[in-house]
Amino acid sequence: MKQTLKKIWNIVSTVLVVVVVVFAILLVGLRFVGVQVYSVISGSMEPEYPVGALIYVKEVDAYEVEVGDVITFVLSNDMPATHRVIDIDYETQHFYTRGDANYSIDEATGEKVYTEDPAVHFKNLIGKPVFTIPLLGYVAYYIQHPPGMYIALAVGAIILALAFLPDIFAKSDKKKTPAEDNPAPTPAEDGDKNDG
Repeated sequence: MKQTLKKIWNIVSTVLVVVVVVFAILLVGLRFVGVQVYSVISGSMEPEYPVGALIYVKEVDAYEVEVGDVITFVLSNDMPATHRVIDIDYETQHFYTRGDANYSIDEATGEKVYTEDPAVHFKNLIGKPVFTIPLLGYVAYYIQHPPGMYIALAVGAIILALAFLPDIFAKSDKKKTPAEDNPAPTPAEDGDKNDG
């Protein structure tokens, strides 16, 4: 029974550790290969990038971007945004962008209206989204700010502690066994040794 519980615990703790590691890689680990992770906090790019999604953005050269591409860039207040490029001015090095859900056309002339988003300078380009995971952005956003950050750290510490708990108990059991295997000599045995 004890061995079965130990096997079950080993499986459960291994799965928990793997989940934590995979989650950490999805949130921050991909930065090591040049991919940045952002949470979608507005509905301006729905349905392609819904609120609460996590988007993975790969750095690209500004001159590789074409009209119709979706780009992530820095706004004037250092907030990242992800919108679609609707025009490019290579002379002044600016993208004109608009969220898919915000797109509007001037009905009188049929020309595009650029009033909602200011022109984005090429220097403000972060990159192009390469893939997205729906809903994971809610979790990422929560654990990047208190109190979610503290809760995530506590949960991670507890999972790691629980993963190593069986090993700690196994070591304490092993310390007891050598004493049990080698009992103290009886008085008669002590006397025999002293006579020699």
